[in-house]
Amino acid sequence: MSSPLPRRAHQALVRRLAEARRRSPDGEVVTGHHNSNHIVSLGLPLAFLLGLGMDSGRVRAKFRTPFKTVEVVPRIWRRESEVLRVVSERLGEVPRCLADFGEWSLHAYVAGRALAEVIPEGPIGSRRLAALAEFFARLAAVPVSGLPARPSDWPVDEDSWGFLRWLARFTEQRVHQVNRPRFGGLFDAVGIPRDAVDRFMRSATELTPRPFALLHTDVHRANVLVTPGAEGERLAVIDWELALYGDPLHDLATHLVRMDYDKTEQELMVRMWADAMRRAGHTEMTTDMDRDLPVYLGFEYVQSVFPDVIRAALALPDCPGEPEFARAATWVCRSMRRAREPLALVDEPLDERAAGEALRQWHSADRARRAERTEDAAEHARTEGVERMEWHGC
Repeated sequence: MSSPLPRRAHQALVRRLAEARRRSPDGEVVTGHHNSNHIVSLGLPLAFLLGLGMDSGRVRAKFRTPFKTVEVVPRIWRRESEVLRVVSERLGEVPRCLADFGEWSLHAYVAGRALAEVIPEGPIGSRRLAALAEFFARLAAVPVSGLPARPSDWPVDEDSWGFLRWLARFTEQRVHQVNRPRFGGLFDAVGIPRDAVDRFMRSATELTPRPFALLHTDVHRANVLVTPGAEGERLAVIDWELALYGDPLHDLATHLVRMDYDKTEQELMVRMWADAMRRAGHTEMTTDMDRDLPVYLGFEYVQSVFPDVIRAALALPDCPGEPEFARAATWVCRSMRRAREPLALVDEPLDERAAGEALRQWHSADRARRAERTEDAAEHARTEGVERMEWHGC
């Protein structure tokens, strides 16, 4: 049902009502690495204005607010809603965006539990593996014609090697170098080579050209919803803000790494992915995958050391104790172990004691720097205040 209000008045009223619901104390809040999600009922007026019908006031929706975080992964499309508009037309289980207000957005809510809650670790079972393989095959068929324009330096279709080089350049320039002023000492202390990205790319074999497709790039347990249905459970993949357009093998590699499959399920997922792609008519996307998938896996392990170390450091509270340092050290050591082979590291593996000490020294120095900046800002404000008083003859 459409609204009788003029377009601008309709949009203003939708935003006003949505803002009120977003700030409601009702509902629940779910947070992730990139967003805070307030899940609450729409209310009848807002549901009506969104065209959801007069009986949809109790329907819950997700009010999504991005965090201001350190950039550690590429985002070529700043509005997730523009991606969801295309995806949700072809993948009906993907929740659509109901309204995009720029700094936050409103999404349809899918009832279910994250796979991370159902099975936090360990095998997920062959039926779920098959469902995820089918998801990737259906994703490969989503038309890219309706998607926003890619960056001007984006590689052309089928330039898989150019695509990997773009990802490597982003990691080096936008993740490693940009974050060196604050985290460079910590990177060095835990054993990340200063030429980590270049070192990997020099040793990597050039990739076979493959057709490009829309990629999710972040299909892990927290982004897979297990939803009930009349014929059994269904899986729905959420959180599309990191979507890319490129080689589908990259999507498979990030999925394998972030799901943390054991060896048996990883091998099974690779076979199921290839079979699903071929059944869907995407045989060319599987060309030379036995040779090229290990390259993408190696790159994922290498690029992950930067965000893993940064996140481990930033997760420390203002006054961390031994348990907090130990958890952070465990995470850093895990990341460094996985990158050891693709980086051809020969020194002794990083142990948790050394990682904990590196984190402790970084935290102390970073806290002192932040305190100094706060004091400088306060002094600057006091000085400006005095100057304004003198200027006005006070």
